[in-house]
Amino acid sequence: MISKTVDRLYAAFAAGDAAALAATLHPDLVLRVSEGMPLGVGGAHHGPGDALAGCWSVIFRAYDTRPVPAEQVWAGEDRVVVFGHYRGVSRATGQPFEAAFAHDLKLRDGLIADFTQITDTARWPPA
Repeated sequence: MISKTVDRLYAAFAAGDAAALAATLHPDLVLRVSEGMPLGVGGAHHGPGDALAGCWSVIFRAYDTRPVPAEQVWAGEDRVVVFGHYRGVSRATGQPFEAAFAHDLKLRDGLIADFTQITDTARWPPA
């Protein structure tokens, strides 16, 4: 079930489906985003609403992008580190980009409760 939650998370990102994304998140979610991310979204976001409104929707309005996972490394039943790349383009400039990421996901009650994003922020073009 837990690996299915992780698979549903990335499928929701790929589809741009906010409701499906929210369905993978624990009510007590803490999202930590790399400082230096465009548009001031870096830092901590608390709860699914803040993660969606204060981070992901801001990014998806400015970029046609998604995280493309390449590898999952499980550390027990409730923690996984996912490695991959963000691929996309700046909607304002059309500039393509690819930025490596590592997502450290901790699950509780079958949902993602802690999400730490580490990415190469210098590879993100200006919005």
